[in-house]
Amino acid sequence: MTDILLRYDSDHIATLTLNRPAARNALSMGLMEALDAELAAIADDPGVKVVIIAGNGSAFCAGHDLREIRATPTRDAYQALFALCSRLMQKIVRLPKPVIAQVHGVATAAGCQLVASADLAVAAETARFATPGVDIGLFCSTPMVALSRGVGRKASMEMLLTGDMVPASRAREIGLVNRVVPDDGLREATLALARQIASKSPLTLAIGKAAFYRQAEMDLSGAYDYASEVMTRNMLARDAGEGIDAFLQKRQPDWTGT
Repeated sequence: MTDILLRYDSDHIATLTLNRPAARNALSMGLMEALDAELAAIADDPGVKVVIIAGNGSAFCAGHDLREIRATPTRDAYQALFALCSRLMQKIVRLPKPVIAQVHGVATAAGCQLVASADLAVAAETARFATPGVDIGLFCSTPMVALSRGVGRKASMEMLLTGDMVPASRAREIGLVNRVVPDDGLREATLALARQIASKSPLTLAIGKAAFYRQAEMDLSGAYDYASEVMTRNMLARDAGEGIDAFLQKRQPDWTGT
């Protein structure tokens, strides 16, 4: 049996590839469970500093597997499905390592949610994005959570209410993706970004990612109080002292992750 999720590690970068090309990498229960388990393993893997999520075949991810969903039309099955998906998306946000979505083809519904949940996203010029649940009588409510936190309200609502496909250029304008590159340069562009981030202190990356998402949910005063405490703790870390000394001495820092 072909693995539905592939992992390849190189240069402290783990690439997780959705591998259900015949189903346009639809997020079946099995694929979400595999992705959830791999992210849990990566969280404790000191050899991995950055994660890339990609897809095999013609699409990045076409959302949930509708055939699987309709095969078991019960409340319990639906609750289990969306609970697993919600746990997976939160695991991406809470992973102490940056996650980059490498997007080609389409990223629709839960696939768009996957892109919005990632810390960064690099898209091919021909990539397209949508939350088209409204077209089949199923509002994209769980994708809405990630989308509305990464994109402005008006742009999010337009995608959610119309279900229209959004081209990569527009996705960049509204902040859904960071970079748009030629199709044949997608992999190298994503790797270049991942390598740049992987060259930083892993401790600093973990501290910064966690702080970014936590402060975003606070009021302004609370956010500054929290961020000041984070900066203080960060300054006491060995890597912060090493980084400052290396800068002053005009040399490359030697990160230890402590």
